[in-house]
Amino acid sequence: MHSSLFRSTLFATDGVVSQPALNAPGPQGFMEEGPREKLLARGVNSLSDAELLAVLLQTGTRDINCVALAKLLINELGSLSAVLSAPLNQIGQQPGIGTAKFSLLQAAGEVSRRAARAQLPAGQPLPSPLALAPWLRTHLSGRPYEVFGAAFLDRRLRLIRIEELFRGSLSETSVYPREIVSRALQLNASRLVIFHNHPSGMDEPSQADRQLTIRLRQLLQQLEIDLWAHLLVAGDSVREFECVR
Repeated sequence: MHSSLFRSTLFATDGVVSQPALNAPGPQGFMEEGPREKLLARGVNSLSDAELLAVLLQTGTRDINCVALAKLLINELGSLSAVLSAPLNQIGQQPGIGTAKFSLLQAAGEVSRRAARAQLPAGQPLPSPLALAPWLRTHLSGRPYEVFGAAFLDRRLRLIRIEELFRGSLSETSVYPREIVSRALQLNASRLVIFHNHPSGMDEPSQADRQLTIRLRQLLQQLEIDLWAHLLVAGDSVREFECVR
């Protein structure tokens, strides 16, 4: 981070003419249990990431069934969450993915994010900064660019708002501490949890991350606002900076 401290339905739009179904015959020639049938028989928790994605995709291409296509997408983009967050100009380069499937994947990702937001504590004190971890995983894991945000809390540790404040590139984002302080004052916040992601998956804070944390904490202390934690999201991992305490 760079810290600026002082400043079965066939969708024609996907271009698929003929494709194997969800439960196309396997290499031995017999019909394998498809992910949809597996879901109904054993429950949704029994499905792998690729099988869940295949249920959304519904169809594959002329050459591969949708489970194989799902595995290809996850391997190419790195994770299920990355597939659901990928922009059209990235995921549209993959075989069998056009505007219809892209729209479906985007909608599924947004449903997941909104459901996670609904699970945030409402009107109840946050027991710890890591209580935000489920929301952060859903919202930031798989993003192809850095995002910096903050959760603003009142004196009783109740959540006022959680916001995305800055966006950057794959490896850095410009963060302006005085803008964060200004937003905290606007919301009459008494405590903050700041967070950002590392699209690379590296779960170690950089020196710039640490310097930003120290600088922001100093600014907030002058206004008697507490910086409770700085959380780092790397893949499915959410960790807290030791330098905040």
